[in-house]
Amino acid sequence: MELLLLLTVLLFAHAVAYLAWAAAVRRRQSRCYLLDYVCYKPSDDRKVTTEMAGALIERNPRLGLSEYRFLLRVIVGSGIGEETYSPRNIVDSREDAPTHQDAVEEMDAFIDDAITELFGKSGSLIKPRDVDVLVVNVSMFSPAPSIASRIVRRYGMREDVAAYNLSGMGCSAGLVSLDLARNALRTRRNATALVVSTESIAPNWYPGTDKSMMLGNMLFRCGGSAVLLTNDPALRGRAKMELRCLVRSNIAANDDAHACALQREDADGRVGISLSKALPKAAVRAFTVNLRTLAPRILPVTELARFAAGLMLRKLSSSSRKHGGKSEGPKINFKSGVEHFCLHPGGTAVIEAVKRSLGLDDGDVEPARMTLHRWGNTSASSLWYVLSYMEAKGRLRRGDRVLMVTFGSGFKCNSCMWEVKGDMADKGAWADCVDDYPPANTANPYMDKFGWLNDVEGDTVML
Repeated sequence: MELLLLLTVLLFAHAVAYLAWAAAVRRRQSRCYLLDYVCYKPSDDRKVTTEMAGALIERNPRLGLSEYRFLLRVIVGSGIGEETYSPRNIVDSREDAPTHQDAVEEMDAFIDDAITELFGKSGSLIKPRDVDVLVVNVSMFSPAPSIASRIVRRYGMREDVAAYNLSGMGCSAGLVSLDLARNALRTRRNATALVVSTESIAPNWYPGTDKSMMLGNMLFRCGGSAVLLTNDPALRGRAKMELRCLVRSNIAANDDAHACALQREDADGRVGISLSKALPKAAVRAFTVNLRTLAPRILPVTELARFAAGLMLRKLSSSSRKHGGKSEGPKINFKSGVEHFCLHPGGTAVIEAVKRSLGLDDGDVEPARMTLHRWGNTSASSLWYVLSYMEAKGRLRRGDRVLMVTFGSGFKCNSCMWEVKGDMADKGAWADCVDDYPPANTANPYMDKFGWLNDVEGDTVML
């Protein structure tokens, strides 16, 4: 009997030790570290200067004075400068007749530049054949074989690499891909993932006159990012940041939200992306849904308790109701849990809406505004240009927390929080211009050069 009891105790202790060990292993494998990233910088001969954009608008024979004036107002109020980039077919005045090859060459230029640079930066640490998981997102171009297969072939990756190719996910695809890569890493020990985000602009220029569909031409520009992730604890010391949490929200069940960013045909059968005036409102709604899950994960208990107490006091107080007025409710101080805010530079109105929702100041949204000015909206890769701006400015220090927030068609809001593991000071794609930012004046010179288009009445728009 005593021997049986002893064996039982030993087996129980062994089981407890094994479960503790297994839990520790799972925690280690669930870790996701950012080793490095690269933001794509196209060649200077692809820059969209004021003169180029003006010529691009003027050579569209379908536009009348009302459309000209509309585009003028959009450009001036967009927050976009003269340093953004377009695909080669637009530079060559072939936007009305894009070819499949135009789109392929646009992808190849990005792949050959950004991914090659990323592996070059990692040196002997990570080589293409070390990649276990590859996730690629290009929302508006889905060729066969896929872009993911094109990358596997270009870099000679292993036969067992787990390759995923996402399309149609919009500007929020970057964090969707990050989530997919993180989950794939959880099933593999000491593995590495490459996440590639870009957008195909070449075949998606809208040549029509529907004003809601003309907005995309003014906002979207060429760009892309390549990101190396790992769950290998041996590489923790080489990591720039560690992923702490990631939250995804999708409000596509709401008709207005679903339709606010939609690819469709206009009345003349021309295909484009329609961006409605309901987009900022949908962004705020999706963000609110996202925050319900995100806030408890990133904020200290003291801040959550303060907010809860404020809500309780407001409910208990009846003074405002007696006087027929409405008192302003308590607000969460997100700065109590986050040092840096990496917001999707989708447009001026979206940045301002998130700024108000989070109670941020101009300094907090400066990286997003400057990214919009320098690079435009590069879709899913935009967040990485915002992060690169923070790094180039030397603002990211060990222990800092960085909140990423992005929005995309669907309508979706995805967010995540990183913790900086070491000082970050790589200027990356901003190297030749970061010292000039923020500029004293971000006003676009279009009004000065094309103000004659303002002679007729037209619509206004807020982006």
